[in-house]
Amino acid sequence: MRILLIEDELEMANWLARALKQSNISVEHAHNAALATTLLQDGSFDVVVLDLQLPDQHGFDWLSAVRARGNRVPVLVLTAQGAVQDRVEGLHRGADDYLTKPFELAELEARLAALHRRSQGRAQPQVECGSLRYDGNHGTFWLADVVLSLTPREHAALEGLVARIGAPVGKARLAAKVFPQESAVGPDAIEQVLHRLRRKLAGSDVHIVTVRGLGYMLEPTQNLLSGPVAP
Repeated sequence: MRILLIEDELEMANWLARALKQSNISVEHAHNAALATTLLQDGSFDVVVLDLQLPDQHGFDWLSAVRARGNRVPVLVLTAQGAVQDRVEGLHRGADDYLTKPFELAELEARLAALHRRSQGRAQPQVECGSLRYDGNHGTFWLADVVLSLTPREHAALEGLVARIGAPVGKARLAAKVFPQESAVGPDAIEQVLHRLRRKLAGSDVHIVTVRGLGYMLEPTQNLLSGPVAP
């Protein structure tokens, strides 16, 4: 795999280039937006890793210009700007994935590999439940044609539920997905995450139900109206 790394911090760029080389990932480095544009025009890259705080242009503006020229190379935004609104804007500007600093190298490599697979035509399917749509290629949830703004934990929980629409997902299993590295967190902590998710889905045609003894389930709201109507 060959990637273009757009990063103005030389120490970070050198470390990443050395680390990724051990995984047979070739890195071409650009320290600013202008050089990145030249390298992207002159070379063929499997993935672009983009920092946002560049000395000559904001990363989002650079990305918008690239997409406007019709270039569809997969772009992973790698930045310290981890607010929800930043991630949403990145997706709107054309980013394919978003990873915040600090990060684990193994996760970055896994995300790069996933983007590379998708660019080779092995796309992930889209899943729909009512007006809720999950875009597997970008890892994005849409609700009535609007990107659903989610925290990382909310996103992980909804991913777990959308993978089994109409079937319950156990509390412990869902908690392990949402809190993978927090062994001290009990299964009841997932209820707080689901409470926030329910508020964000309120008023839509999809909801999260509790199935006593079995866990939680995502289903279209109209299912509530499918039973017999009392006289």
